[in-house]
Amino acid sequence: MSTDKREFDVIVWGATGFTGRLVVEYLAGAYGDQDLRWAIAGRNAAKLEAVRSETSLGASLPIIVADSDDAGSLDAMVQRARVICTTVGPYAQYGSALVAACARHGTHYCDLTGEVQWMRKMIDTYQAAAEESGAIIVHTCGFDCIPSDIGTWFVQSEMHRRHGVYASQVKFRVGKTRGGMSGGTVASMINMMEEADRDPSIRDLLQDPYALNPLNMPRGPDGPDQAGAVYDADFRQWTAPFVMSAINTRVVRRSNALMGYRYGKDFRYDESILVGDGPMAYVSANLVAGMTVVGALAAAFSPARGLIKRLAPAPGEGPDRDTIENGYYTIEFLGVHPEQRSKNLRARVTGDKDPGYGSTSKMLAESAVCLALDELPVSGGIWTPASAMGDALTKRLTDRAGLTFEVL
Repeated sequence: MSTDKREFDVIVWGATGFTGRLVVEYLAGAYGDQDLRWAIAGRNAAKLEAVRSETSLGASLPIIVADSDDAGSLDAMVQRARVICTTVGPYAQYGSALVAACARHGTHYCDLTGEVQWMRKMIDTYQAAAEESGAIIVHTCGFDCIPSDIGTWFVQSEMHRRHGVYASQVKFRVGKTRGGMSGGTVASMINMMEEADRDPSIRDLLQDPYALNPLNMPRGPDGPDQAGAVYDADFRQWTAPFVMSAINTRVVRRSNALMGYRYGKDFRYDESILVGDGPMAYVSANLVAGMTVVGALAAAFSPARGLIKRLAPAPGEGPDRDTIENGYYTIEFLGVHPEQRSKNLRARVTGDKDPGYGSTSKMLAESAVCLALDELPVSGGIWTPASAMGDALTKRLTDRAGLTFEVL
């Protein structure tokens, strides 16, 4: 069945979870039931009723009951929608059957995963099926990895518009942020380490800077992610490792490859946190680097994972409303001109709510709407946000989702 003839534009799967509720709240406020044909779905009808009652739409918002352990119910659900928007993670535990159903039935799909090993598995397993059915499958449509991927798209588009070339390198530097810890992100990290215990090859994959690139295609010059304190002369600040770079950088590099090496086969991309200048900033950068290493070692050490689980928010939990609404983030970019450093381009991306929940839920929702309603330059396959949605998503994020993209 053509997706144009389906009952719904978007189905939100996992609508009763913490992030799922935020996505539902956003769609109800931004689109109501007039501009978008959408429904909420999960496995518990009573919980779905409760979520629906919290919206302004009431009984006019359709409910669909399905179970991730029941392939038949997933098949029936995905065939009713143009796009499935899912918040149900860890995706390596709960997401594979849904990706399979979407790939099988030509249903577009977006999620919030940051699980590199699972994305690699989905690419290897379902790329051919998605190409054949026409399903556009896009992972990492939240804070992982839209600011990175769409931010780089924006910088490169501006570099090309102004100078007729693409930047040979893009630097991503995290500035000021405020927000709560994501229980889902922690659960995904723990699950990833538990998988690596069972399959040591996963550790090698996670260390590969081109882990998500298409197989048997050129890679590039990037090496391991930053591990210590590094002074960045371009920003005139000390920098520290950014924990999400292990996900974001792989996605940006995959985007470049999927777009036919639009940024160049020697394109370089890296991420870190801006800490400041001077002796105290140097100390702070080393402290952040040390804590990052300790956290990674703890996650890799089985007994310590139990302590992390007890201290971190559980999946389905999240920060209070005040933290979500008053959160924000600022990310600085530098696009390096391939020949003349005087033509380097500085840019900034900002978000207006807590990055892990408030802004993430809006980015995911607009990604789903973009896949459902906008004319896109790609057909079936497993894509990235930039390679699949590029300019269309940038416009939606700017117009509706509280993000800004600006050249400085």
